[in-house]
Amino acid sequence: MSRLSRRDFLKVAGAGVAGATVVGVGSGCAESSYLPSGGSRMNVVVVLLDSLRKDHVGALGNSWIKTPNLDALAGESLSFTRAFPESIPTIPARRSIYTGTRTWPFRNWIPQKGETFFPAGWQRIPEEQVSVTELLSDEGFQTALITDTQHEFKASMNFQRGFDVFDFIRGQERDRWKAISSADEELVERFTIPGNDASMRDKVRQYVANTRWRRGEEDYFAPLVFRRSMEYLEVARESQPFFLVIDSFDPHEPWDPPKKYTDLYDDPDYSGREPTSPNYGASNYLSEREIERMRALYAGEVTMTDKWFGDFMNRLDSLALLDSTLVIVTSDHGVSLAEHGYTGKVSEAIWPELTDIPFFIRHPEGRGAGQESDFYASLHDIAPTVLSQVDLPVHEQMTGQDLSPLLDGDPPNEERPYFTLGYNDHSSARDDDYVLVCRSDGENPRLYDLREDPNMDRDIASGNEDVVRRMYDEYILRDAGGEPPPLY
Repeated sequence: MSRLSRRDFLKVAGAGVAGATVVGVGSGCAESSYLPSGGSRMNVVVVLLDSLRKDHVGALGNSWIKTPNLDALAGESLSFTRAFPESIPTIPARRSIYTGTRTWPFRNWIPQKGETFFPAGWQRIPEEQVSVTELLSDEGFQTALITDTQHEFKASMNFQRGFDVFDFIRGQERDRWKAISSADEELVERFTIPGNDASMRDKVRQYVANTRWRRGEEDYFAPLVFRRSMEYLEVARESQPFFLVIDSFDPHEPWDPPKKYTDLYDDPDYSGREPTSPNYGASNYLSEREIERMRALYAGEVTMTDKWFGDFMNRLDSLALLDSTLVIVTSDHGVSLAEHGYTGKVSEAIWPELTDIPFFIRHPEGRGAGQESDFYASLHDIAPTVLSQVDLPVHEQMTGQDLSPLLDGDPPNEERPYFTLGYNDHSSARDDDYVLVCRSDGENPRLYDLREDPNMDRDIASGNEDVVRRMYDEYILRDAGGEPPPLY
């Protein structure tokens, strides 16, 4: 992997999205103590980029998406090549981040009053579960959450638990912030396509109403999230140690980045309607040209988000905080862009485009910088790792693993020879050889041989019933506690 020093990182970020030459230089380790001045513990920043696919990050193998800042981060981080969410989608994934505990297999799920979206596991953090934020706050950390992920700040949720500061940026997606009747219907028409279903048109209509005030790039959501985060740093440097969670809903749809970003990936003279919000289902409503445009819009959203993430990292450095701060960057899941006949996020469409996520740990001492690990890392590992790195015990409730040994090239505390995950009524299991996808009761299985078919294009379940049964019994049933995950 090519590696950038921090100064080269700043040069790359300052160069914008036009690209940069990556040079083989040092890892940018801290020259002295990594601890905050006058403090006893490092700061921690966790950045969550919603719906960011692993295969859309340059450092992770993409040759056409421009992500210079994430690429630079990879050069200073331990990168996980096999990172997956243990639960999908938005809310179950975030529950596992905050609690360090698996959300799947979604037992005791209680649909939340006032909600309109009901995948299994979509609920508030249970009162009996502790959050990493509460533990850090009790130990004197200044804690802050800056997010535009509107699901977290609905009245039915409680994801602000333990945060001294929670800055909720209104207006994303279906956030009922502005009167939907104020939406410009011509713009709604432009930001949808004939095949969009009523649900997606309603999403766009609310989004258009919410963003009527927007004038320039700084008013887009990823810029707002990272600008607010930079403002927080100005205060946080006077009250270290701090724990900051930056939860950016971008690059989640609707995909409507400023034109200069989409022009990197498609004809600048494109004048058709924009597929900004995909249906969650079969992709046969799209023409080939609409698929091409949809992918360009998503790529543009990724690059815009990368640019503003880079600005945040620059500020972290200019305030002399980078050498005393642990930075973890990841995503909750990906999104289907018609690769296997689906768009959006659909529970049976468990393919790499939905499950494979980036996961970086940048240690202020440079531990693991520029290295890769093939350990099955997941989101419920974040809380135990953070606690370990600030010299606090991992809470007994937490079932995730402390990833710290991997930063030094040591084996994990416990091996993970396989990995399981769940999304609503479907579960999946993988090991070095195969991936099994099935309904959570074992019905409708699909099996893929990763050795010959890493993209999971050819289902070989028929004729390999013994492998299917073994993976269901020894992986899914075992991790689910011996009983099939419930089908709600």
